Amino acid sequence: MADGTRAARPLSPHLQIWRWTVTMAASITHRATGLALSAGAALLSAWLVAAALGPQAYAPVAAFVDSPFGLVVLAGFCWSLTFHALNGLRHLYWDAGRGFALKHATMTAWLVYIGSIILTVIVFAAGLAAKGGA
Repeated sequence: MADGTRAARPLSPHLQIWRWTVTMAASITHRATGLALSAGAALLSAWLVAAALGPQAYAPVAAFVDSPFGLVVLAGFCWSLTFHALNGLRHLYWDAGRGFALKHATMTAWLVYIGSIILTVIVFAAGLAAKGGA
């Protein structure tokens, strides 16, 4: 300002200033699904160890997986995997120097969300059908 006073504004941006967009949400979701996949890998390892130890060790794990909460955990893990994979492909597309236009970035973010939900439903339904639950 000409008189030497500073405008009253924050020194750095924060979440109250930014308008939420699907591209921002996709970036945050990508990080969150990466963390969820790490936790899911630990659960997958426990499942494999229980399977290797025999029927007595495997029975409680199988009971957990068959429970309603276990199915929600599996569905969440499946969605995290499909979202993270599709968004990773989106990032590879960006690495090729394409898709940076705002309209294109927004469209691909929506496609990642929609595609991950569709793939999760397909994979989860196929898994239940193979198990005999559908």
